[in-house]
Amino acid sequence: MARRLVPALPPLDWLRSFEAAARLSNFTAAAAELGLTQAAVSQHIRLLEERLKTRLFLRLARGVALSPEGAAYLPHIQSAFATISSSTTQLFEPRAVRTVSIRVPISFALLALVPALPDLVEALPRIQLDLVTIHRPTDYDLPGSALDIRFGNGSFPGREAERLTAERLVPVASPALASAADWTSLPLLLVAGAREMWAEWFAAAGLAGHPQRSHRFDSFVAAMAAASAGAGVLLGSRPLVDGALKSGALIPLSDFELSSTSGHFLTRPSSAHLTRPEQDFRDWLLTRLAGKAMT
Repeated sequence: MARRLVPALPPLDWLRSFEAAARLSNFTAAAAELGLTQAAVSQHIRLLEERLKTRLFLRLARGVALSPEGAAYLPHIQSAFATISSSTTQLFEPRAVRTVSIRVPISFALLALVPALPDLVEALPRIQLDLVTIHRPTDYDLPGSALDIRFGNGSFPGREAERLTAERLVPVASPALASAADWTSLPLLLVAGAREMWAEWFAAAGLAGHPQRSHRFDSFVAAMAAASAGAGVLLGSRPLVDGALKSGALIPLSDFELSSTSGHFLTRPSSAHLTRPEQDFRDWLLTRLAGKAMT
């Protein structure tokens, strides 16, 4: 008959007593922490040493000290306990839902962030967003969250910025207008502020602009809705218009795209330390949106 081998793993109680006594350098303190008697801790350690055939502690006049073998053993036991604790917490203990507050331009919120929310729920089920849409640059000055998304060239005084999108500009229109023989004669839709780039696009494309104008909007998403309704031609900002291009709601009118130095950036105060939920959201956002938006 084959000889039965003694299991290599010592009983968990022995290992818990060893770890506590080694960390505290005192059997009595270890017993108090574990809710045991000092005699029980001493017995556990004696049995463990007998099992391992190795002295783990040096008994001193005042307290104990780890032997070289005990010092080498301790980090492995602590690492194993940490792994068990972490796995137990992740798998079985309920965790509170944490809120991440973020301020976002309304166009980016509706066209890029909202469509990605199902992915966020799947990737980070314990995080919920408190999303405040920005309509004017001064809205960023109001007290609020550490995180926000800003449109610009990446230079935001006092804030660290990580690029999410690299803007590319292309004329787009509804399918009803896309069949026009000369789209440059159609009304052009304007967006106030830094997005008013029609003159730059015409110059870079080598085309002559024209004085005819249509409606002006204070947000890109409003201008995009007007373009989808057939009100005129919009200088579409990719990747914000990519969803509409894919669905066919808007049609590109030129093969030429003007690359812009502007884009959307995730920013935070230079001195800010993100919470764990904010860091998790930041990592998800950079992976989910930056990777898709810049292709």
